[in-house]
Amino acid sequence: MFKPFETTGIGSLPFTDPEEAVKLVLEGCDIPFWPQLPKRSFKEYMIPQYCEGFPCIEVDEEKKQVSLKATTQEDLNAFYEAISKGEAFPISGDFAAGFYAFKEALKKGSTYAIKGQITGPLTFSLGLKDPEGRYLYFNEELREIALMLLSAKARWQIEVLKEYAEQVIMFIDEPILSALGSSSYLGVSTDEAGRMLKTLVEEIHSAGAISGIHCCGKADWALVIETGVKILNFDAFDYFDAFNAYSGEIASFVQRGGLIAWGIIPTTDAINTTSLDKLKEKLTGQIETLGRVLPVDTIKSHSLLTPSCGAGSRTVQEARRVFQLLVSLKEAMLS
Repeated sequence: MFKPFETTGIGSLPFTDPEEAVKLVLEGCDIPFWPQLPKRSFKEYMIPQYCEGFPCIEVDEEKKQVSLKATTQEDLNAFYEAISKGEAFPISGDFAAGFYAFKEALKKGSTYAIKGQITGPLTFSLGLKDPEGRYLYFNEELREIALMLLSAKARWQIEVLKEYAEQVIMFIDEPILSALGSSSYLGVSTDEAGRMLKTLVEEIHSAGAISGIHCCGKADWALVIETGVKILNFDAFDYFDAFNAYSGEIASFVQRGGLIAWGIIPTTDAINTTSLDKLKEKLTGQIETLGRVLPVDTIKSHSLLTPSCGAGSRTVQEARRVFQLLVSLKEAMLS
């Protein structure tokens, strides 16, 4: 499907100029992705970016807040009708300038694979509150609406991106996975978390794309694998041991054709102190460790490389260094 150690990114970049962001993506990735630009606008933060179309939602860019007004049955019925008719739920240019700049750039030359991303249903529903101050997740109807909306936005992205590449990858960004089970989220059911992710994964597959799940912290990777996802993307710079704790499940996943996207280039302050040699040594050691349950050659042939997380909080200079190291590490791993 993909060659060993091909490169892609997570999503966010620190640019305010979408064309400049797209230029970096096209130069720094084998599998280019559309860039999210949170420093350009609050509307490009990972939750507001996908809010358009949610019944009675308001995004206040000045106050940097997303609020949900009291919904009426009429509001809900209008949403359900739009979903049942298969209407498109696009992300507008005001909320995703990078998407449209990316699309324009792709018109100048095709590529065999490109990547989009969608905020995961858990992160989305545990990052927004209803008018009573409860997280949407704990309102069964609003939780399901969130899942429907995200599924529709993933389908819309895939339909647009399919015009420009043979393969479309769609990552589900779920940072909240690292917090499930903590005191703040004790009411979150593991079964329900798995169901929501599985539903979105299946929607991505039915639209003709390859699914991935990204979490840049500790996660229940067995739960993630059970969703049927095709690519696991984790922070290999800081959380390899937590990932390797599921080595048995990961081995079975890879043997079924699954891919590991190693988030080995740090997007923390470590980007300023690490080096290519250190990164190659770290990644090689991790592959050898996982090699206790899988042939090393099999691991390599099922590996992609990414930054550990989005680079939207870094400086432009640091983001450039992230992707320079990404390109160099791929070359080093293949030499």
